[in-house]
Amino acid sequence: MPPSISPVELRTSPHVRTTQSVELIMRNVVYALLPISTWAIWQFGLSALALILTVTATCVATERFFNWMADRPSTLSDWSATITGLLLALTLPPGFPLWMAVVAGFVGIALGKALFGGLGFNVFNPALVGRAFVQAAFPVSITSWTPAFAPGRFTEFIPTTFTAPFTIPPDLGAWVKAAGVDGFTGATPLSLWKFDGVVTSSSDLFTGMSAGSAGETSALLILLCGAYLAVRKMMDWRIPAAVLGGAFATALAFWLWGGEHFPQPLFVLFSGGLMLGAVFMASDMVASPVTPLGIWIYGLFIGFITVIIRYFGGLPEGVMYAILLGNAVSPLIEQVTQPRIYGAKEAKK
Repeated sequence: MPPSISPVELRTSPHVRTTQSVELIMRNVVYALLPISTWAIWQFGLSALALILTVTATCVATERFFNWMADRPSTLSDWSATITGLLLALTLPPGFPLWMAVVAGFVGIALGKALFGGLGFNVFNPALVGRAFVQAAFPVSITSWTPAFAPGRFTEFIPTTFTAPFTIPPDLGAWVKAAGVDGFTGATPLSLWKFDGVVTSSSDLFTGMSAGSAGETSALLILLCGAYLAVRKMMDWRIPAAVLGGAFATALAFWLWGGEHFPQPLFVLFSGGLMLGAVFMASDMVASPVTPLGIWIYGLFIGFITVIIRYFGGLPEGVMYAILLGNAVSPLIEQVTQPRIYGAKEAKK
C-alpha cells in the first residue's frame, strides 16, 4: 500500500503570516484616540464628554442594527464602529447639539459603511461621511465655536448641547460673557486668519491652547498618538508624512510668493483638522492605496488640496473634502501605480 499523502492547500501570495489581526489593530487605534479624547474633555468639559459618548454610542448601535437587518453576526468586536464614533465626535464643535450628533453618527455608519457592505468595502472614511452630511445639513451649528478652558466647563453644559430637535440653538454670546471669558470672538484660528487676518501663535496651536473642534486643537498630542501606532506598525507612517509634506510644500510656495497675503507653513500644519485628518483619517487602511508610489501620490494630493481649499475656497477648512476626494481617486491611483511583476514584459501600447 502506498503511503497516504495529505492534500496540500495552495494559496496565492503573500505567504508571510503575522500575529496582528484586524481586531488588535483597531483596538490599538482606540487606545491611541483615548488621550486625544481626554484632552478634548479637559479643554471643553462636560459637553465634550457628552458629545463623544453620544456619537460613539450611536455608531455602535447603528452598526449592530445593520448587522441584525442583514442577518449577519455582530461585528462590534472589530472596534471599527467605535473608532468611527470617536473620530467623528472629535471633528465636531464641543457644543454641537446632541440630537445632531446622533444624526451624524447614524449617517456615518449607514451611508459610509453599511451601504457598501461593511468593513473592508467602504470607499470613503465613514467618520468623514457623517461629518460632511452635518456640514451640509446644519451649517450654523457646525460653525458655532466655544472657548477652551472655560471656568465652569465641569459644572455646566454649553447651552447648545441639549438643544431640542428642529429648534433654533441659543445664542452662545451671552453664555461666553457669563462664563467670564474675555476676548473670545467665536472663531477658530483658521477663521480668524481667513476672515479677519489674525494669525494665532503656532506654539498655541501646537500645544493645544486654542479653540476649534473637540479633538483637533493639540498637534503635539496627535503626533504622539500617531507615533505610537507607527512604532507598533499599525499605521503606515508614509501617509501622514505625505499629507503633511504636501501641505507644507504648498503653503511654503504660496508664502514665498505672496508674503503677507498667506500665513507661514507651520500655521497651516498646526491649525484646523489637518493633523488629526492626516494621522487618523487619511491613513484609513480600506480607503487608501497600498502601492508604494500610490501612497505618496495620495498623501501629497490630500495635502495640496487642503491648502488650496483653505486659501481659495469659501470655507476656512478643507481637510475633510480633501480626504474624501483622496478616497475617491484612491482606486485610480492604485491602478496606475501598480509595480510591474518581476520578469513580466511591458505590454505594448
